[in-house]
Amino acid sequence: MTVDWKQKAKAYQEDYLKDLRALVSIDSERDDAHATDEFPLGPGPAAALAKYLEIGKRDGFKTKNYDNLAGYIEYGDGDQTLGVIVHADVMPAGEGWNTDPFELTIKDNVAYGRGTSDDKGPGLAAYYGLRMLKDAGIKPKFKIRFLIGTDEESNWTGIKHYLDLEPAPDFGFSPDAEFPVINGEKGNTTFVTTFTGEQNGEEDTEFTLRSFKAGLRDNMVPRDAFAVLESDDNERVSDDFTKFLDTYPVSGDSQVTDGGLQIHVIGKSAHGMEPDDGINAGTYLALFLSQYRFTGDAKHFISFIVDKLHDDSRGHHLGINLTDDVMGDLTMNIGIMRYDIKDGGLVNTNFRYPKGMGPADIMKGLTAGATGGQVSQEDDMGPHYVDASDPVVQKLIAVYKDLSGETEAKPHVVGGGSFARLMERGVAFGALFPWTKNTMHQANEFQPIDDLMLAMAIYGKALATLNE
Repeated sequence: MTVDWKQKAKAYQEDYLKDLRALVSIDSERDDAHATDEFPLGPGPAAALAKYLEIGKRDGFKTKNYDNLAGYIEYGDGDQTLGVIVHADVMPAGEGWNTDPFELTIKDNVAYGRGTSDDKGPGLAAYYGLRMLKDAGIKPKFKIRFLIGTDEESNWTGIKHYLDLEPAPDFGFSPDAEFPVINGEKGNTTFVTTFTGEQNGEEDTEFTLRSFKAGLRDNMVPRDAFAVLESDDNERVSDDFTKFLDTYPVSGDSQVTDGGLQIHVIGKSAHGMEPDDGINAGTYLALFLSQYRFTGDAKHFISFIVDKLHDDSRGHHLGINLTDDVMGDLTMNIGIMRYDIKDGGLVNTNFRYPKGMGPADIMKGLTAGATGGQVSQEDDMGPHYVDASDPVVQKLIAVYKDLSGETEAKPHVVGGGSFARLMERGVAFGALFPWTKNTMHQANEFQPIDDLMLAMAIYGKALATLNE
C-alpha cells in the first residue's frame, strides 16, 4: 500500500492541535507534596496520563492504566513488541514566560507552551503516527505498544513500575529528543554535596550569608538565583553588584528587605545535558559573593561552587574531564544550589558521562574538591548504545532521509537520557529537527507546527516500515 504520509498528516492537523491543547493545559510536573495513594506522583501527571488514554480509547485502541503511574495504548498483536515510549510529565515552568505556559498559544504557526517540545508535542505526534497506521488499515506484524510514563523528568518511577509488571518492549523508539536518530546516550548520574558541619566561626566578619537559592531540577540550568546577605554597608554591596552586572552575561537586581540585602541574578535556563546552552544564575551569584569574606559552611559552599564548578561544564577543575571518540565529552550541570544559615548548604550536580568512566570516578573528583562537604550519590544510569548497523537504526534513518530531505543524515550520540534506553534495541527518534532551536526545559518552550506535522508523517511511515 502506498501512503502519502505528509498529506495524511496534514489532514489530522486540526484534531492534533485540539488534543495538544488539552494536554498542554495540564500542569503535569511531578508533585510529591500532593501525592496520595490514588495519585502517587501528584494529580497532574495522573491527569495527563488519563488524557492520553482517553484519546487512545476514543480512537478505538486498547488501553490500560497501571495505578496512575504508567499506561499504554496498543495496536495489533504478535510475539514481539514494538515500543514507542513517551512521557506525560513536564519540567517546572519557571519564570520568564511571555505567554501562559499551560495554555497552548499559536503565533506565526508556532505552538508555545510547556511540553510542546518536551514531550507532549512529539509524543502526541507519535501517537497520531500510530492512529494514521490504524486508519490506513495497515495491520502490524508486531504488537505496537505506545507506552506513557509519568515522571521521566525526575526518577522514572512510573515506567519502572510498569517494568515491574510487564516485560520491556523488544525494540522501538522514544520521540523525546532530536532527529535524525540517536543511537547512543551517555551515562546519567546525580550527586548531592552538603555543607552542614561548620556554622559561622568566631572571626569578626562584616558579611553574613543568610540564604541562597537557585535551581528547580538537577537536569535544568537555573535561570534565577537569590541570596540574602547581611552587611554593614548595603550601599557598597549594591554598587559592587551593579559593576558585576556590567561585566558578566547576567542581569538582576538588589533590594533591602527585613532579612537583609536580597540579590537576584537572572541567567538563562537550558536542558542540563548541555549546560553551555544556558547561563547558570546560581554559579554567577556565587561568583559575585566570593569577593566577600564568609566563614564556616557559607565559605565552603561558595568556594566549592566558584572554584570547582562555575563555568566548567566539562569537569576540568574536578579532574574528571573525559572525551570518548563515540560518545563525546562528559558534561556537568549544577542544577540546584541551596544555603540556609541554620541548615547549611547543598549543591546538586548532574553528570552525563561517556564510556570509559563511571560514577566512582566522579565521586572521587567531587570528594577531593568539596572542602568541608560531604558527597553522596543519588542515582545512576549507565551509557546506552545501539550499533548503527542495527535494522532499527537503518530503517529509521531511511524514513527520516526520505521525508525530511536530509539525505546526509547520520545517527549520533547525545547527553540526554530518554526512555529509549529501557529497550535493548531502543533509540531516540525526534522530534526536534536540526533546523529548529532547542527550547526544552526553557521558558517560552515552542515547536513549529510544520515541524510537528512532518514529525507525525515520519512517525507514521516509521511504524509502517518497522513492521515490514
